[in-house]
Amino acid sequence: MIAIKIDVTKIDKNLLFKGAKGTYLNVTLKDNRDGRDQYGNDGFVSQDVSAEARKAGEKGPIIGNWKELSQPKQGEHSSHPPKRQTPPAKRPPTDPDLDADDQGDIPFN
Repeated sequence: MIAIKIDVTKIDKNLLFKGAKGTYLNVTLKDNRDGRDQYGNDGFVSQDVSAEARKAGEKGPIIGNWKELSQPKQGEHSSHPPKRQTPPAKRPPTDPDLDADDQGDIPFN
């Protein structure tokens, strides 16, 4: 699940368009370059511009942020790691006298 917050005051009303069942706004979700930010956001929301404007190098305004709310299932990894990760704990050297299955089962050394 993804939560999106949009500051509607930043929407360029000229880019809204009429469709058969309403007035629409095209947006794009983009990932933060450095992963999750200090506020827990995984990326930002930008308003799309026309194909011609995009070819001319124009970018749509950033109108909000998004964050992934769903937790990864056991054994899966999130595609958006936190911005600041702690390094993994160093494992003690393995004992060649133990079977491979017994290497991590000892609660203390």
